[in-house]
Amino acid sequence: MPKLVLCSPSTYCRAMVSRIITRWGTPYRPALSGLLWMAVLLGALVWLDGLHDGLFLVPPFAATMTILIYLPAVSIAQPYAIIAGSTSGALIGTALTLVFGFGPEVAMAAALVAVIALPLLRAYHPPGIALAMYPALLHPGIAFAPRVVLPFTLLAVTSATAMSRLVRAWPRYPAAL
Repeated sequence: MPKLVLCSPSTYCRAMVSRIITRWGTPYRPALSGLLWMAVLLGALVWLDGLHDGLFLVPPFAATMTILIYLPAVSIAQPYAIIAGSTSGALIGTALTLVFGFGPEVAMAAALVAVIALPLLRAYHPPGIALAMYPALLHPGIAFAPRVVLPFTLLAVTSATAMSRLVRAWPRYPAAL
């Protein structure tokens, strides 16, 4: 039986917060190599954004990169999940905008369809759900998935694989089959 310890409420609160942070908090610290890799890829997207007057700097891409840096061994970080999940999510969103138009209702429907479809394709990648919403909210055009999402995901996966081979501090990627 646990021993009952009487202490002041503030001491109890500090102990509880400490336990919560220790158990539920994340232990990850950004490695300089990961930050530089992310800066280069995001910088390239900023450059493409200005060069082509399009939407290349997409928030879910930053989420994908952090998954690659901090969780390289999980299923959502594997090349198939990233490439197929992100591209399929964007295609789902684009298809729904072609049928139903634009707006938050279509974005919501696209997210729900993607939540069902991506696991069925065995390509669940959470940023792919966000990418499904993107076309309905920001109107990136019909070629968003093949022109923006597919090249970015290929570059992210390829460069993360290269970094894992070249940089000692980089986690091993992709996971072994």
